[in-house]
Amino acid sequence: MKKRSIVLLFGGLLLGLAAGIFAASHPDDAEGCQDPAQFTRMPGYHIYHCEEKQFDRYEVPVGSDFKTQAHEGRYRQIVYWINEGATQASGLQIIRNYSNAAMAVAGKKIVEFEDGGVHYVTLKIAKGSLETWLHVAGHGGEYFVHILEKQLMKQDVVADAASLAGSIRETGKAAVYGIYFDTGKWDIKPESEPALREIAKLLKADPALKLFVVGHTDNVGAFDFNVKLANYRADAVVKALTGAHAIAAARLQPFGAGPTAPVQSNQNEEGRAKNRRVELVAQ
Repeated sequence: MKKRSIVLLFGGLLLGLAAGIFAASHPDDAEGCQDPAQFTRMPGYHIYHCEEKQFDRYEVPVGSDFKTQAHEGRYRQIVYWINEGATQASGLQIIRNYSNAAMAVAGKKIVEFEDGGVHYVTLKIAKGSLETWLHVAGHGGEYFVHILEKQLMKQDVVADAASLAGSIRETGKAAVYGIYFDTGKWDIKPESEPALREIAKLLKADPALKLFVVGHTDNVGAFDFNVKLANYRADAVVKALTGAHAIAAARLQPFGAGPTAPVQSNQNEEGRAKNRRVELVAQ
């Protein structure tokens, strides 16, 4: 049977817990190979091949046309084959099990498609400073899992009210990188409070200032979802400022630009991190 190289990047979840799968090791497992600690295998399968590298580069499929993005980090690959006499799962069943497991821990589906009888899914999970990508390819009698885990840099330096005001005077806008959300979510995380305080300070220092609060995303995932996500995040920032910080609602208007106004290339993680931002634009 022809082996197709496929990608799965994933971490921080138990597939067995989320999908109801508990499969033990099998005597036919390749020597030295075992399921990752984060999740188990589909029942009735054994490990044909595995490899691990502490640091490597991997091209992750993010589009149904096999468009990819490069990521670097801890890399693992596992190839599973059906056991003799076992009931074979369909490719769709395999990727849906992994999708359900990922979504149960707030994972975001990047793309799902079928090509030549193989079903593919790519998912992303961000938890704390760890970003894990998961792309699974199911072909019934075999399926492929590649795991890439990367540590994200925490943004420790937040622009203060004076520098935000200066940027708005000079360019009409100011980018804010200290407002945090979980992947695919729009609930503002508690560590965003220092940045929110500086925005409130900016507005209180200049009572005539009115702002568009604009949400921006990278280009990973569906365009319509990213635009909606950007809108919801911008609205969440406005609600935080008008609520806890007592800024008049008439001074703020949320807007979601999604991935339409990048400041750097989306071809690498550094650029995508810069593109995920909130901007304050003078009205």
